[in-house]
Amino acid sequence: MDLTTMPLQTPLRISVSSWALHSLIGQTYPGRPEDPDADFIAPHAGTLDLLDVPAALAACGITTMEVCHFHLPAHDTAYLDQFKSALTAANVELWNLLIDDGDIAHPLHGARDAGWVLRWMDVAGHLGARCVRVIAGKQEPTPGVIAHSSERLMGLMVDAYLRGLHVMTENWYQTASRPGPIEKIIGMSNGTLGLCLDFGNWGGDTKYADYAAIAPFATSCHAKCNFSGGKPDADDFRRCLLILRDARYQGPFTLVHGESGAVWESLETQQDLLREFLDT
Repeated sequence: MDLTTMPLQTPLRISVSSWALHSLIGQTYPGRPEDPDADFIAPHAGTLDLLDVPAALAACGITTMEVCHFHLPAHDTAYLDQFKSALTAANVELWNLLIDDGDIAHPLHGARDAGWVLRWMDVAGHLGARCVRVIAGKQEPTPGVIAHSSERLMGLMVDAYLRGLHVMTENWYQTASRPGPIEKIIGMSNGTLGLCLDFGNWGGDTKYADYAAIAPFATSCHAKCNFSGGKPDADDFRRCLLILRDARYQGPFTLVHGESGAVWESLETQQDLLREFLDT
């Protein structure tokens, strides 16, 4: 049987990251472990309040989202309650809080950064998120670094469980920059660590083979579609999506790219492509 012509076994689940809406949201908040008062990304004037995002997504028929940590004022409980209420009112699930900084594998600052991640996990738990994405590390993946990263991640997984969360990492930054280290880190967790497979993080001649190697571990997906001159690279997007379908991936497909100046239009285009390639 030709796997590339088979539909997914579960209904197609489309999600959107707050990063796809960043050009509209504009506002960001401090979020760096080495400097708690420093902006992770410089803010700019926006036209979309984060509190309005759940309703805006629901109006497009999307009931799952992810949020970047720097889009949230982490220590403002009143605000977090407002955002949680907005999610509930729109019937939108917060699938993942993306913790976009920290180096838990750092030889000097790993404990500090793990503590910083833990505080963001408190935020995720407060919001009722299902998962948190944690960077495996920014160090070269030597055997010692891989072991250290895995140990830190397993410790965070225990803390996450107590908060009703699942921990995943991503094929991102040096420690998780190749299939081999990812396989070892997930293997050290006995398969309990999740993986967000991001289409936009790897390239080169081995790109598709590398994605195929880690696709069986994927519990989440950043389905990035590249645009050039307003047109999507549909061939690349299809090849990446079919790799996950062949691996029997069952999680949501989170759209991360919203083309500046045509954010909602580009998200609609990507939804159409997802349905064309997977929901047939």
